[in-house]
Amino acid sequence: MSAPDPAAALLRATIRRSVRRGLGGVWLRGPLPPAGAVLAPNHHTWWDGYVLGEVAWTMGAEFRVLMTGQQLARFPFLRRVGALGAAELRAAVRAARSGAWVVVFPEGAIFPAGPLHALHPGAGWLARRANVPLIPVALRVVLRGGQFPEAYVRCGRATEPTRLREALARELAVLDTELSASDPHSPLAGYLRVTGGRTSDAERLHLPGRLLARLTGDRP
Repeated sequence: MSAPDPAAALLRATIRRSVRRGLGGVWLRGPLPPAGAVLAPNHHTWWDGYVLGEVAWTMGAEFRVLMTGQQLARFPFLRRVGALGAAELRAAVRAARSGAWVVVFPEGAIFPAGPLHALHPGAGWLARRANVPLIPVALRVVLRGGQFPEAYVRCGRATEPTRLREALARELAVLDTELSASDPHSPLAGYLRVTGGRTSDAERLHLPGRLLARLTGDRP
């Protein structure tokens, strides 16, 4: 058994604190893999890796995420919390086989929110090589009725590599429909709140504002 890594623990705590301070919360829906798996999400915001790491750590799962060599060269310390280079496929296969959730962004880069771009085959290849489920994951970090963005993660059922695009597009379309049809001041129905986040000034001022209105006789 390897000794605890204090630097890794500190970095993980820093990332998780960043999620709680920068977002209004993280919500999750869908079946989660009980053991090793390859998670294949869309990639439309800077927050995506942090959000999926937060979900994995909250659920007690080992977390790995493939990053480009350029990104990893800029942030090499992220290796301590599960980052692997995109070319480190053998290490990714070993991690998935040993029970980790390995995140592979099949679009290969961050794109503006919208329809899926072309998908690379790496996620499917990795899942097949490691003999673990391939999970399509729809992910949106959106500014709704509050002051801070909210992250919503929708996990689909395991799919075959040849059907990943279809499965991921379907989950993303459902999530976008749910967001567009929802009350922006309330979390999406049916989603589990994984992590709390920052509250808007309007929420914090609601009770004192009501008390002040009562004292002054003001009415809305």
